[in-house]
Amino acid sequence: MPTTQSKLNITGDETEVEKYRFEPIKGYPMLHWRGKRPFESTQYYPAQIKESHGEPASEGWMNQIFWGDNLQVMSHLLKKYRGQVKLIYIDPPFDSKADYKKRITVRGQSVANDQTTFEEKQYTDIWTNDEYLQFMYERLILLRELLSEDGSIYVHCDSHKSHYLRAILDEIFGNSNFLSEVIWQRSTTVGSSKAIAKRFPTLTDTILVYVKHSENYFFNKLYTPPSEEYKARFKEKDDYGYFYWNTLASYSEETFENLKKQGRVRWSDGAKFPQYKTYLHELKGNVVSNIWSDINMLNPMAEERQSTNYPTQKPEALLERILLSSTSTSDLVFDCFMGSGTTQAAAIKLGRRFLGADINLGAVQTTTKRLLGIADTLRGQLDHEKFYTGFEVYNVNHYDVFRNPIQARDLLIEALEIQPLPGNQVWDGEKDGRFVKIMPVNRIATRADLNELIANLDYRTYEKRNHEAPNKAVEHITLVCMGHEPDLAAVLKEQVPFRLDVEVVDILRDKSNLEFRRDAEADIRIEGGHLIIKAFYPMNLLQKLSLMKENVQDWRELTESVMIDFNFDGGVFAPQITDIPDKNELVRGTYTVPAQAGTIRVKITDLLSESLEISIKN
Repeated sequence: MPTTQSKLNITGDETEVEKYRFEPIKGYPMLHWRGKRPFESTQYYPAQIKESHGEPASEGWMNQIFWGDNLQVMSHLLKKYRGQVKLIYIDPPFDSKADYKKRITVRGQSVANDQTTFEEKQYTDIWTNDEYLQFMYERLILLRELLSEDGSIYVHCDSHKSHYLRAILDEIFGNSNFLSEVIWQRSTTVGSSKAIAKRFPTLTDTILVYVKHSENYFFNKLYTPPSEEYKARFKEKDDYGYFYWNTLASYSEETFENLKKQGRVRWSDGAKFPQYKTYLHELKGNVVSNIWSDINMLNPMAEERQSTNYPTQKPEALLERILLSSTSTSDLVFDCFMGSGTTQAAAIKLGRRFLGADINLGAVQTTTKRLLGIADTLRGQLDHEKFYTGFEVYNVNHYDVFRNPIQARDLLIEALEIQPLPGNQVWDGEKDGRFVKIMPVNRIATRADLNELIANLDYRTYEKRNHEAPNKAVEHITLVCMGHEPDLAAVLKEQVPFRLDVEVVDILRDKSNLEFRRDAEADIRIEGGHLIIKAFYPMNLLQKLSLMKENVQDWRELTESVMIDFNFDGGVFAPQITDIPDKNELVRGTYTVPAQAGTIRVKITDLLSESLEISIKN
């Protein structure tokens, strides 16, 4: 395998990955792509606790969920959790060239309108050139650093990029640490003949399994229950239970003698091999192999899917098998592409501790709601103390201008009056003779974020322009970002061997002049010892539904949940009431105020996962 030089120094507020490079050796293939660059450094990013749900476990542990770019989340986690995560499962984007949407339906029946159901884009899986490979490469490097010495990582993928991901995993983990290629047969249904007319139908996903060290990793052998047909053979009974005579086709002399002493062996006349008693109560079943055909994907009507309605959601049974294979009770589990929180749901039910992250606020809200329901159920069990039900929700950085980063580009183009350039692989738009590049949202733009742009610039055209006018800029560029490193423009000019005119538009600095979305409004009162929500107006949701406020008979039809902290300390939101109704029910809207209540903080979340938080003096 290639030699790896990896060193993470964490000092103060800085986390550095110094020269994480791989030197190829003879006979060892390595994957290369346009713009591939070593992941040489990252910095420590602060996190702010926003919510706290439930109580810590007896040893003080609280599970943690992070809203933010998972690269920055992991850079934050390295300082405390490097080498402590027993299992990592990720279900990252597959580069499937598709957008994934969640279907939003107004609750209740009072709104009779064709537009009361619509689709909200949750995330996009469309990538430019080799951006996907670099994206995964950098994150897998940090994931390896978080993994414990006896830990394992499961990477869920499909046919689009599984071969590339395996090459990258070989490079980062070493091919000797490859453990298994699991084939999950997620469906036996072929689908419409039109969709598969000119190719074989795809019914499987791939899960690549690697370990930190091949000589020292944790693994549990699992078994599937024996079939009913096989158990039907056990018809005879003695003092030890039901049994049947099984053929002992291959055995050692020692095994034969032991069975003989136990009275469990016999020879039949003319038989080539002896027989021995196999007892029903001793059956373990069949060893789970790398072909998983006994776990079905979730159909739209499945109970798990109904509770979250999240695209690409995986079944809990799949994650339970993975956790049981590679963890023990109280081990730490991490998923940085959290989605609907299936990894966290499986972990909490199996008594594992967890960390989770997602850049989509909708994923964080969905996971929070899901875990609160599970925790409530588990706390009703006699042995509830063995479960880790408490969890906290964090933001990494303070950048929450955009609730859904997928929509950020369109919002910025509209707010800044940029002329969009559909289909352009480099630029998002054009304004006043300048090409516009929108940098990542929900975090500051760094020098590393320029690499994709630098790799895809039209250098042939620049060379021609420079030859014709050597004293003029070959391109006029505007970078749009939400906070940025101070030398962002200078670095771009330095890395490109031609003169550029670069300006930076910082939304954090200029957002006061821009309106990205209308804030929600609510009428909340305290009357007769009760907190009463008279009305709630989620403006963005109403706009999407194309409804005027007076057309909605009950504000609760637009509401996902209500949470109330009756003693808000001005920092962490720790609700004592979590009103999260079932799918076809509505929030209550009226809540009893405790006698000792102080400052009351109310959080109302609408169907788009956008929240309004209001503090009220009791």
